[in-house]
Amino acid sequence: MKVTFLGTGTSQGVPVIACPCKVCKSTSVKDKRLRSAVLVELDNTTLVIDAGPDFRYQMLRQDVNKLDAILITHSHKDHIAGLDDVRSYNYLQKKPMDIYASSRDQETIKQEFSYAFREQLYPGVPVINLHDIMHGIEIGGVKVGVLPVLHMKMEVYGYRIGDFAYITDTNYIPEDTMAKLLDCKVIVLNALRKEPHISHYNLEEAVKVLEFLRPERAYLTHISHLMGFHKEVEKELPGFISLAYDGLAIDID
Repeated sequence: MKVTFLGTGTSQGVPVIACPCKVCKSTSVKDKRLRSAVLVELDNTTLVIDAGPDFRYQMLRQDVNKLDAILITHSHKDHIAGLDDVRSYNYLQKKPMDIYASSRDQETIKQEFSYAFREQLYPGVPVINLHDIMHGIEIGGVKVGVLPVLHMKMEVYGYRIGDFAYITDTNYIPEDTMAKLLDCKVIVLNALRKEPHISHYNLEEAVKVLEFLRPERAYLTHISHLMGFHKEVEKELPGFISLAYDGLAIDID
């Protein structure tokens, strides 16, 4: 399995528009963060987790010529705003795009992209097949586990594929979900900043969770400009934890 971080930033990305802070003005490529998403490639199956506002550019930057499905963690704009751009895959692959989401998030997708779900469709609109994640996920023979977590009071969903787990936009992992992560080799978890936040783990909280789970490797994502410089934060982390950055690719046996 190969996992590529398409984006590792928050809803505003880094740099933030018009922000004069030192992180936003940094010239380091590791301080430039698109909205959070990952590309997963295995067994001739290609998946993306989340399709935010940067989806088009992310697909172009990674030269993703084939896409089998998109898994949605939740329906906030920074995780679904790019779904219109599946149109190109519709045309090239001659089929609808399979989108996996909760029933609640499917309703939001239908509202946000209402023109794609009308009885009379305008030519060229995205063609989407929605699938309920609670009915089980198997894509091209690849089984995907669903990991419910809380984003303040909102239930959102991480995913586990083999020994890889991806969880973003959470500040609480229920006991049942923690149990599903105990034998996972590679875990990606959100860490927004160093200061506490109402709906996201901060750096200290994310590290504590990962130290409890103790995977072989762990990566932090959904990072804001308030976290600080990538190279400086990296020095503060335990050896098995790293800050993810856009374009980082990892291989998982």
